[in-house]
Amino acid sequence: ADRHGVPPAEITLAWIKARGLVTIPSSTKARNIERNFKAFDIEPSEAEMADIATLDRGERIANPEMAPEWDQ
Repeated sequence: ADRHGVPPAEITLAWIKARGLVTIPSSTKARNIERNFKAFDIEPSEAEMADIATLDRGERIANPEMAPEWDQ
């Protein structure tokens, strides 16, 4: 985020897009909605993608009861 001069949330959205995943960001604040759109103009380099990948600790933040057994 510092390299691009944007908040971490924007890099997160850019990272998701670069991985070919779909996300639907949401906000009620106009400033955040604008930032969400701008995030899709950011193209993380391969080195940045690799750096971000090292942050994955294999922890699941959301695991609703209806979800399948992911790790079996």
